[in-house]
Amino acid sequence: MAEPMTIAVAGATGAQGGGLVRAILNDPERRFRARALTRDVASPKARALAEAGADVVAADVDDPASIERAFAGAYGAFCVTFFWDHMSPEREGAQAAALARGAKAAGVRHAIWSTLEDTRTLVPLDDPRMPTLQGKWKVPHFDAKGETDQLFTTLGVPTTFLLTSFYWDNFIYFGSGPKRGPDGTLALIMPMADAKLPGIAAEDIGRCAFGIFQRGEELIGRRVGIAGEHLSGAEMAAKLTRALAQPVSYNDVPADVYRSFGFPGADDIGNMFQFNRDFTREFRTPRDVAFARSLNPALQDFDAWLAANKDKIPLD
Repeated sequence: MAEPMTIAVAGATGAQGGGLVRAILNDPERRFRARALTRDVASPKARALAEAGADVVAADVDDPASIERAFAGAYGAFCVTFFWDHMSPEREGAQAAALARGAKAAGVRHAIWSTLEDTRTLVPLDDPRMPTLQGKWKVPHFDAKGETDQLFTTLGVPTTFLLTSFYWDNFIYFGSGPKRGPDGTLALIMPMADAKLPGIAAEDIGRCAFGIFQRGEELIGRRVGIAGEHLSGAEMAAKLTRALAQPVSYNDVPADVYRSFGFPGADDIGNMFQFNRDFTREFRTPRDVAFARSLNPALQDFDAWLAANKDKIPLD
C-alpha cells in the first residue's frame, strides 16, 4: 500500500480548512495525511484536530517564512485567507501572495486556491452603478482574492482555482440570518431582488476540496465552482419558515440601503449582493451543484443544512 501523501491545509481551524482536514481524517482509505496549519497550536480547535490524528503545525499567513516551512515536503497545499479577520484587502493580498510563493518554494505538486471573482473585470472602478470602496475596490473581499489568481499561474504553481459560494453558516456566525422586526416577525433582508444566490455549507467546501485532491492532476489549471443549491431570497425565506416553524418573510431592499446599515463591512457586503444580483448569470454559471456533488457525494442542500443547524441560528 502506498504511503499517504501529505496535504498542508492553511486555515485548518477555520470553516474551509477545518472541513478539509476532517475529510482527510475521515477517509477510510487513508489516501492522504493532514498537516493542519494554524497560528495557535494550543487552541481548543487545534488540539481537537491533533487528537483526531492531524499533524498540527504553527504557521501564520502574515509570516511568509512560516508558510514556506509548513508547506515543505507536502504533496498538496490548500490555500485560503480570511478577509474578515482584519478587513484589509491589501493585507489579504499579501497573505495570498505568501501562500502562492510558499507553494512554489516548497514545490507542491497540487495547490488549491480558494478564490472569488475580481469583480472589477465586470464593474470597472469608474462604473457609477456600484460605489468604489477605499479608492481601488468594488467588492474588496472578492477582488483581493481574484487579483492574486494570476500570481499562482505566473509562478507556475500547479493550481486548481476553487470558486466558493455564500456560506449558509453566515446565518449563524455573521449576522446574516433573519431579523425580528418591531412587530415581532422575522425577515430575511438582502438586496437581491428575485435573483438566485449560490449557497453552500462551509463544511462542504472542505469536502469538495478533498474530492479535487482525490482526482489527482485532472483539475490542475482549471477554474471550478461549487454550490449546494441556488436559491432566491424568497425561496430561502420559505425554507427557513418551515425549518424554524415560524413565518420568515423576504425583504428585498435597495443595495444603497443595505450599504447604509452601518455594521462593519456593510458597504462591502452590499456591493457583493449587488454584484451577485446584477451579474447573476456570470456568478451562477461556474458554481455547478452537480459538479460539487461529484466531488462530494454527501453535499448538503439548504434543507439538509437547516435540519442540522436551525437551532444555532440566532433569532433575537
